[in-house]
Amino acid sequence: MSVQLQEEKLERGEFSKKSLHSGAISILAQATNTAVQIGTTICLARLLVPEDFGLVAMVSALTGFANVLMDLGTRDAVVQRPQITADELSTLFWLTTGLGALFTGAVFAAAPLIGEFYHEERLVKIAQFWGLTFVITALSCQHAALLRRKLMFQKVALIEVTANVLGAFTAIGMALSGSGYWALVIRPLVTACVMLILVWSNCRWIPGLPVFSKGVKETVKFGLNITGFTTTDYLAKAADRVGLGYAVGARELGLYHNALTVYENALTVVTLPLHSVAVATLSKLRDNLEELRRAWSTALSSLTFFATLVFVVLAVIGQDLIVLLLGDKWIGAGILLAMFALRGPAQVVERTLGWLHVAAGRPDRWMRWGIVSGIFQVVTVLCGLPFGSLGVAISYGVCTYIIFVPAIVYAGQPLQIGLGDLMRSIGPQLIGALVTAVAGFTLRMYYLSDFPPFQRMATLVVVCVSVYTLITVGMFRMTKPIDVAKRLLRDFLPSGLSRMLGLSAAH
Repeated sequence: MSVQLQEEKLERGEFSKKSLHSGAISILAQATNTAVQIGTTICLARLLVPEDFGLVAMVSALTGFANVLMDLGTRDAVVQRPQITADELSTLFWLTTGLGALFTGAVFAAAPLIGEFYHEERLVKIAQFWGLTFVITALSCQHAALLRRKLMFQKVALIEVTANVLGAFTAIGMALSGSGYWALVIRPLVTACVMLILVWSNCRWIPGLPVFSKGVKETVKFGLNITGFTTTDYLAKAADRVGLGYAVGARELGLYHNALTVYENALTVVTLPLHSVAVATLSKLRDNLEELRRAWSTALSSLTFFATLVFVVLAVIGQDLIVLLLGDKWIGAGILLAMFALRGPAQVVERTLGWLHVAAGRPDRWMRWGIVSGIFQVVTVLCGLPFGSLGVAISYGVCTYIIFVPAIVYAGQPLQIGLGDLMRSIGPQLIGALVTAVAGFTLRMYYLSDFPPFQRMATLVVVCVSVYTLITVGMFRMTKPIDVAKRLLRDFLPSGLSRMLGLSAAH
């Protein structure tokens, strides 16, 4: 017999507050994970060589699609559905686990072909060990989705941070012992194992026997459309590493990969945690389009206000930052990081298209957009590949600025969100980003080129923050994102510290 899962009932005000707090907790956790990731990358970059990172990137680029496919998009579907039964969840669990095991076996069998493709024998064993993470990750998918469905983001955040820290310690220990690229291979395996143990410990739901009901078919159908987008999106984004690995080899790919890692960690810290919160929140508002549009606009405007400044600063100081963090042997990655960061303001906006597609219950539109944008991105990689890693980085940036507005406008159509709504939410931030980037690079090239690196970075940060604030707040009067940030700080900081900082609510 199907047993209905208990759902938490919240009043509108309480729901809004909990959603806001969930978003802040998720961002804080992702920021912590990013700090762990960057700290680990710094340590490993100084202990290993670019070739080690390139070897692992060759394998991950070809096999990473399995992480996208194995849950068939059902994690978002479980969160989005108004009601779901225990029988349906059990069936999704076994389906996900079966696919994870299938991909583990497929990668193990295909490992010799991967080695042949790149003409590198070491990749065979790397691929075989790398594939083990798929089945382990699959075992925790539905339990983690159930925690997110109940808006238990704080618990999920603690689990993710703990798993990443233990994985990082293991990798650094192996690198110190002289294990070379194996430190990079074993790290995700340890992280996945810890994640599985902690998720199962905190979500005591035990799956039953699979029952392929109508609800399961609807959930899988919904998830397949999400998977259609994420698969094409992944393939498009993996094309650069596959192409560079084949064309220029492990060393240059290693430089490209670590520059991309720093950028993607910064991107992930603001987009990935908010996805689950936004999907859960906006999905519950889809019967009130006016309230949904208001919540979406506030979230997007606040996100881009802060994220845009981060990426402009990262672009301007990127060349110095890479050398400071990773050492002189990574100097070739500095200009690549600057190019990646310049596409950040547009990509932050583009990454939120899933909020609207899932909230509207139209993942089919998400899949269709993924196919179109994926083809366009692959074409841009092919255009940039003859010019090496820098050519690929620049072409990807141009592509992002071309597609990010159409991506959101198309996603917003079922919810009556159009170009005007989008530009009102992000226009001042983009103008501020453009002016700030021009000012920062001009200052760097013509006035600060002889400064010591640390002094140059500090000066550029101060200038960029000042120029951006002057334009967005002084010229466009954007204060709502600051009010949102103050509200979160007031709620999370101790009352005494909140009063000392002037954040206490007015009486």
